[in-house]
Amino acid sequence: MADDAANGRVAPDRRTADDSWGLLDQRTREAVDADVLRDRRLTAVRTVWDALRASGASLHAAMATVNARYAALGGRVRSRPADPLDLPSLAARAVPFAGRVVAVEAVWDGDTVHDWFVVLLAVLDDPSEERGLAIVYQRRDVPSPAGPAAAAGRALADHLGVPFHFASPGVPDDDAPRWRDVGAPVAPRLPRWGRQFTDE
Repeated sequence: MADDAANGRVAPDRRTADDSWGLLDQRTREAVDADVLRDRRLTAVRTVWDALRASGASLHAAMATVNARYAALGGRVRSRPADPLDLPSLAARAVPFAGRVVAVEAVWDGDTVHDWFVVLLAVLDDPSEERGLAIVYQRRDVPSPAGPAAAAGRALADHLGVPFHFASPGVPDDDAPRWRDVGAPVAPRLPRWGRQFTDE
């Protein structure tokens, strides 16, 4: 089976992560491991997928390969620290914004790498926009990112004297009503906040 995989004779949907890793050339393997060691998961997945897509590999297969490299490299991975959720840190993040903070909002989002996560946003007026304060990912020691995100968002909102909005804290829902839809609207809803965050 291993020889077949190395020669590309295993059907793409039956390859294991080890099979896919065996199809990568040495330069690509080194690039993937370098990204994994720096905890740049999205970049590593993109590198694997770009290299194997022509052979019929799926995005899921690329993700499984990168997950296996995380497991193999273990404690050598320099995990990026979680965004700080303490009140002084969040308040400091809100200070430089050009607009006046009129609400603090928590919204669900998700992707194929991180599953569901919660983003804390400052809703601004004049100029009207949304700015990211923190992303709260699922952690092994926390049942759901909703609890820590809600506690931090509520504390910041109380500190700033503005409303806090989290439409669906109990169930992940990225289509839940937004503050601009149900609160005191200050402007039409803007494009998604997510473009502010990258894997770099």
